[in-house]
Amino acid sequence: MPPETHAPLSRHSTVLRLVGALALVVGLSGCGGGGGASGAASTSGATAEAASLSPMAQLGQKIFQDRRLSANGTQSCASCHDPANAHAPSNHLVVQLGDDGVSVGGRVAPSMRYLVYNRAFRIEADGTPAGGFFWDGRAASLAEQAKGPFLNGKEMGNADAAAVVRSLSGSSYAAEFQAVFGADIFTRPDDAFERIALALQAYQKEDSDFAPFSSKYDAFLRGRARLSDAELRGLALFNSPAKGNCAACHPSAMGADGSFPLFTDFSYDALGVPRNQSAPSTWGDLGLCASQAIDGLNLSTTAREALCGKFKVPSLRNVAVRQAYFHNGRFTDLREVLTFYVQRDTNPERWYLDGSQAADVKFNDLPAYAANVNRSEAPYNRPLGGTPALDTAEIEDLLAFLNTLTDGWTP
Repeated sequence: MPPETHAPLSRHSTVLRLVGALALVVGLSGCGGGGGASGAASTSGATAEAASLSPMAQLGQKIFQDRRLSANGTQSCASCHDPANAHAPSNHLVVQLGDDGVSVGGRVAPSMRYLVYNRAFRIEADGTPAGGFFWDGRAASLAEQAKGPFLNGKEMGNADAAAVVRSLSGSSYAAEFQAVFGADIFTRPDDAFERIALALQAYQKEDSDFAPFSSKYDAFLRGRARLSDAELRGLALFNSPAKGNCAACHPSAMGADGSFPLFTDFSYDALGVPRNQSAPSTWGDLGLCASQAIDGLNLSTTAREALCGKFKVPSLRNVAVRQAYFHNGRFTDLREVLTFYVQRDTNPERWYLDGSQAADVKFNDLPAYAANVNRSEAPYNRPLGGTPALDTAEIEDLLAFLNTLTDGWTP
């Protein structure tokens, strides 16, 4: 199980330069990459992996895969978080269909990989919001997050916790559930639902498939792989504060304790993503300012509104296998995502279009909160009509590097 003491670098940390990366490789080549279990890719088979899980985590694995726990018996956790696709959707839908086959979600289903290193929502000392689960941080733990889809009418569609428990009580593993949580657990549906969530949390914490650190870049950091010239150029562009500047929110450096980079600092940012005209269910999403995550913080109206349009920064691990990007799925191609980043402010007419594909107001999904959009950092800080921070060839190099972050790499 990955240690919970893993400390991702802050967004203000010094980013890893290319020379630094090579120096780290030299230093790590004699110790297998450091970081203990957090840096070691899983080499065991599925059977050995399952046998290594605690009884609670084994229950979580069965719950994760059980379609019968949805209202119509058609959807499981794995339906939207496919282990074969880095625990993200394996279809081309921008937003996923609900258990009824008709309802559509309000946001893109994110990957569940590497969330074991996340923490509850908080406001850092410098005022930066960070942590929390879901795009808006409203859940405080993996267990709390696990409850949400079961009771969401646009997802698994159960009327209440008791309905989920009734379905599980008729499952083939009901006796195992009782053995772990007590013979009378099904007579206490609220408690049983809590245990379902805890079992799912245990599964995510214990199964190394949720944090395998098995990409080509991980092998590079261990001194077991070489990056191509294009990949090395992409890494340099990724880290450069004047070019891609991706590492400002997606740190690529190893931690001082030898922990491998998570490629997210779990902070929040307003990127001004264009309205997804094909997904009305996502329109006008206020993000963090409408989230339960900030309830109880006693924020003034002004302070709360300053959070509108901000969404949690996802990990870029396995980003190349995603099929929908950002909270609203506006983009389905990673090359186009990178082009948007560098041309958002230089060529906004290309990106902000209305339903007829005519030019629309900039930041057209939340124009009232345009002031919240990040415009001070590269690659956004280029003038209208100016030269984008990355040219076409550099975008290709950056894309080559991002492809090294996909888990399951073999020489």
